[in-house]
Amino acid sequence: MRRSGETASPQPSASNVANAAEWSALRRLLPYLWQYKWRVLAALLFMVGAKLANVGVPLLLKQLVDVLGVRPGDASALLVVPAGLLLAYGGLRFSTSLFTELRDLVFAKATQGAARSIALATFRHLHALSLRFHLERQTGGMTRDIERGVRSTESLVSYSLYSILPTLIEMLLVLGILAFTFDWGFAAITAVALLTYITFTVKLTEWRTQFRRAANVQDSAAHTKAVDALLNYETVKYFNNEDFEARRYDENLQELRRVRLKSQRSLSLLNGGQQLIIATALVAMLWRATQGVVAGEMTLGDFVMVNAFMIQLYIPLNFLGTLYREIKQSLADLSRMFVLMDQAREVADAPGAVPLQLQGQPELRFDDVQFAYDPARPILQCVSFTVPAGRTVAVVGASGAGKSTLARLLYRFYDVQAGRVTIAGQDIRQVTQDSVRRAIGIVPQDTVLFNDTVAYNIAYGRPGATQAEVEAAARAARIHDFIQSTPQGYATKVGERGLKLSGGEKQRVAIARTLLKNPPILIFDEATSALDSHTERAIQQELASAAQGKTTLVIAHRLSTVVDAHEILVMDAGRIVERGTHAALLAQGGRYAQMWALQNTGDNAE
Repeated sequence: MRRSGETASPQPSASNVANAAEWSALRRLLPYLWQYKWRVLAALLFMVGAKLANVGVPLLLKQLVDVLGVRPGDASALLVVPAGLLLAYGGLRFSTSLFTELRDLVFAKATQGAARSIALATFRHLHALSLRFHLERQTGGMTRDIERGVRSTESLVSYSLYSILPTLIEMLLVLGILAFTFDWGFAAITAVALLTYITFTVKLTEWRTQFRRAANVQDSAAHTKAVDALLNYETVKYFNNEDFEARRYDENLQELRRVRLKSQRSLSLLNGGQQLIIATALVAMLWRATQGVVAGEMTLGDFVMVNAFMIQLYIPLNFLGTLYREIKQSLADLSRMFVLMDQAREVADAPGAVPLQLQGQPELRFDDVQFAYDPARPILQCVSFTVPAGRTVAVVGASGAGKSTLARLLYRFYDVQAGRVTIAGQDIRQVTQDSVRRAIGIVPQDTVLFNDTVAYNIAYGRPGATQAEVEAAARAARIHDFIQSTPQGYATKVGERGLKLSGGEKQRVAIARTLLKNPPILIFDEATSALDSHTERAIQQELASAAQGKTTLVIAHRLSTVVDAHEILVMDAGRIVERGTHAALLAQGGRYAQMWALQNTGDNAE
């Protein structure tokens, strides 16, 4: 509770927060462009040259009109002076276009280079984020944010360097010429009109931005729902929920339509107000010029020049509202992408981390490890065990016992809250994540494949592997014959997430790419769970052969797959409750023996 006399600190408004984020995004964009500083400076020079040429056109037009007012019969004036002025007029027109094209040509590399650098930096950062972030993300909305953010880089440069800045330069030049050539009245009318026009445009566009932001939110939400429904196409079909998904999608589309209609109405108000200001200023300027011509204080050429200046100024100003809105929106889109880049890395390499050093087969050790995804729900509690170098240790237990979490910790998808995990005596938190993951190969329980060829998905285990090496790995995983039987062989597309393949075929592709990687440490996380009994026995032989001489951690639910392990750990509620060989655990008559009896009973019943 506040004491008497104290006042609450003012909370920043949503618009102020948004403006601060947009300016921050602009500051962060500049270093990407400044990598091409010489191109930036050259483009600015060409831009100034284009504007000087453009401003010179009305001046020459005035001279040309005044010269045409000579007496009839004066042949020299009609043939020499107008011809020279006409050539100069054409030269200035051409120079304007030439400098503009040179500006675009010189700066294109900077624009595209900055967009590429930002997109690549975002892509790398997203891959560096923790598994927790990727489990909670909304893929459709996130990809939309990245797409708009990259596109906004080009838009910002285009609108600011190619439109706003040149218009401001031209405004200053015209004001200076009007004030110097005539009197301050012309410059004052122009300045007041410009200030009124810009203020009106900025204020109304700021008000309109809320509709654009709301439209973006609805657009991202609709895109997220559409992508999610399409990715889960089979589930939608299983439950006859096509209409339900269509209604969910349409809810966002209806809201998007409503917001866009508001945006259009406000745009009409903006355009109408702009035209009123322009028309009023133009009438005032031409009335003053007309009075000057009638009074003999100005020539007809002066009248034409004033009119030409006004037209040159107000044509680009017609688009000021659109340009300002697009710049604001581009800044908002860019700031949303930078929000992704600002996502903290939950798991990061320690300062001074060095690569994992391995000599021969490594030993794995979990020392008194404690871990929880949520502090209120512990997953691993004081877990300690060792996988000796070149040996196989299996972990079994009921679902939710914490078995797969061991593999995630070993891969450093998460860091332990207490205790430590070591490879070859080195705490994996003190070495680089890249070197740890290079030393490990995994066949996961849920295999997800890229929407590419079978060959690509197998070769993903070791990019750059030869076709012969890919085929050898496929033979070891007992999938070569199946691949060869398909019409396109190794060039067969597997579809989105590998959905064109059966569960067993996907699992064998995963086994093949892990065998191709050939790391010193292997993790089999329910590696044969999707296989039939006959194929499972064949694959088990290949996995046993692949594990020879390698340090192997097997996570299994089906106990028949781990009977040959050097040691079996039985987990329950995040603790190791039993350990020993298959025969020793059966002899104990404990939890493992009960699980074995239940599984054998189930198998016999089948």
